[in-house]
Amino acid sequence: MSETNHKQGPETRARILDAAESLFTTHGFEATSMRMITGQANVNLAAVNYHFGSKDALIQEVFRRRLTDLNRRRLAALEMAERAAEGKPLKPSRIVEAFFGVSLDMAADTEGGGATFMRLLGRTYTEPNAFVRQFLAEEYAEVVDRFMGALYDALPDVPREEILWRFHFMMGAMSYAIAGTDALRLFTGDFDDKDPARLAPRLMSFLLGGLRAPLPGLQAMDDSARRNAA
Repeated sequence: MSETNHKQGPETRARILDAAESLFTTHGFEATSMRMITGQANVNLAAVNYHFGSKDALIQEVFRRRLTDLNRRRLAALEMAERAAEGKPLKPSRIVEAFFGVSLDMAADTEGGGATFMRLLGRTYTEPNAFVRQFLAEEYAEVVDRFMGALYDALPDVPREEILWRFHFMMGAMSYAIAGTDALRLFTGDFDDKDPARLAPRLMSFLLGGLRAPLPGLQAMDDSARRNAA
């Protein structure tokens, strides 16, 4: 193998993706330059262009290489639960475990890069970037449709709009939790409990509590507003 081909092999590609993933997580998409990525990956710009063609394409591949597997595992967990239910609606807890439990498993992977990726994924919910959000919306489409359908069946007495809101809040809570514990130090001072094994049951309990919470009096408020308007 020639020197050029060696530098353009799969190991180089993986090194570029690892460097980009780490830098995007730390600095964000806009603040991370191609120069920073090539420097950390120890490659030249030609190697990045060879493998990805552009920064936008590189961003997509950073997400796609782990998100595809994450969503596959989520759907597999949901399908396993559905088979066990034998046609009956799933318990909400099984749906939450299938979606968020798989995410927490990846977030606990500190050796294979899963933890870094999940922090990056969480950052996308707070950092405005239209390109990334549109890409993720397309990647999530099938998974979200399947899980929302399961939740609608599991919670027939809860308005669908309310389920959508609660799923939105649950996604935000998970993203914030896996981003780290720095915010807790603002309120409690020293805080060193970062064990993912302890995070998972705490977060799952919180998510299920939010999903099962009594409905707010929004419908009564809407009816009252309509009567007053009439």
